[in-house]
Amino acid sequence: MPEPEERPKRPAHQKDSFKNPCFKEQAMSFKCLDENNFNKEKCTKFFQNYKNCQDFWSKIRNERRRQGIEPYLPFPEDREKIKSEYMKNRQS
Repeated sequence: MPEPEERPKRPAHQKDSFKNPCFKEQAMSFKCLDENNFNKEKCTKFFQNYKNCQDFWSKIRNERRRQGIEPYLPFPEDREKIKSEYMKNRQS
């Protein structure tokens, strides 16, 4: 029996960052916990940063869904541009 065709695999870090726009913030939170013996009080800044990131991309996802823009979550290569445009419009 022939082997099923395999899809090309992405490196693990690319796969996670593709689905999770806050992958970097999440990893920093985990790293802080590891380095501080899981003392959550020492990592509150990292947790807040991760929460802010999740809130931001959730807002963008919902806005794009309402406007009918697909994909609802922008591709990783477009995210920095979207974030900077949002911050620029917010300051205006």
